[in-house]
Amino acid sequence: MKTLADIKISTLDLVPVREDKGPAQALRNSLDLAQHVEKFGYNRFWVAEHHNMDGIASSATSVLLGYLAGGTSSIKLGSGGVMLPNHAPLVIAEQFGTLASLYPGRIELGLGRAPGSDQMTARALRRERSGSADDFPEDVIELMKYLGPRTADQKVIAVPGHGTNVPIWLLGSSLFSAQLAGQLGLPYAFASHFAPRYLHEAIRVYRNHFQASAVLDKPYVMLGVPLVAADTDEQADYLATSVYQRILALMRGQSLMQRPPVKSMEGLWLPLEKEAVGSFLGLAMVGGPARIRAKLEVLIEQTQADELIFTCDLYEHADRLRSYELLAKTVLG
Repeated sequence: MKTLADIKISTLDLVPVREDKGPAQALRNSLDLAQHVEKFGYNRFWVAEHHNMDGIASSATSVLLGYLAGGTSSIKLGSGGVMLPNHAPLVIAEQFGTLASLYPGRIELGLGRAPGSDQMTARALRRERSGSADDFPEDVIELMKYLGPRTADQKVIAVPGHGTNVPIWLLGSSLFSAQLAGQLGLPYAFASHFAPRYLHEAIRVYRNHFQASAVLDKPYVMLGVPLVAADTDEQADYLATSVYQRILALMRGQSLMQRPPVKSMEGLWLPLEKEAVGSFLGLAMVGGPARIRAKLEVLIEQTQADELIFTCDLYEHADRLRSYELLAKTVLG
């Protein structure tokens, strides 16, 4: 049985944007955060592909990863994830093959089958591409071939790309990718930071369908976890109101620009909205070190996850840094 001492911790950065700072500062903050969590002992730092969202600046994921890699030295960097239906597999192989050639041993490729946007934006991204989420399994296999060793009869190659063997992860918030990751023998990351409802079933499906591969001899599960850690429970509860307002805005179709914390959410949401935000953030770790540790111990006992990847979208960048620092001290010592 795994305990908290057995797991690795990582960071998922959504590169949150404040209205008074803009995307440029958000991107600089992302690098600063990557540099700090590298020092804190985190295992990996991922950024996610989202589009047409004014409060998230990580849309050009591979470009951002190059910026982050150039400013760090050892932490693993990857996509959490690239939304493969938006791209031709060859293009992604070339992009990540380039990154892997420049920063060997540090680049990872997490793949999702959702568009990472609304349907109108998805059409704008794809234009004449005929691909869809239904093609995801075939696209993953095609991409794996481009990144693997070149075969004698291979007519199309990724340069850079072939032979880099960039590690591929499958990401998901439902059961489809869990089953596919198991069948392909790939590591699996579940998006429990926003969709915890199917968490336990997805882990079960992945482990039950797992087949050993050249990549893995046994299942490897990473879980997304929202984080608001502070020096006291009361301070964390206060800071978390920024996160609640952001999720509420997402549900209402409003701007996702970061909002400052408030003393109380009363009057800002309806009872059903409060319940919906609570469900969205069902796995959130909010509190001081003791409360966070207790909740994490329960999560690991219940899931036996191998790794947790935390997202923390606080209004003040300094509070985000402190949150990740406290978590590292709590888990890593």
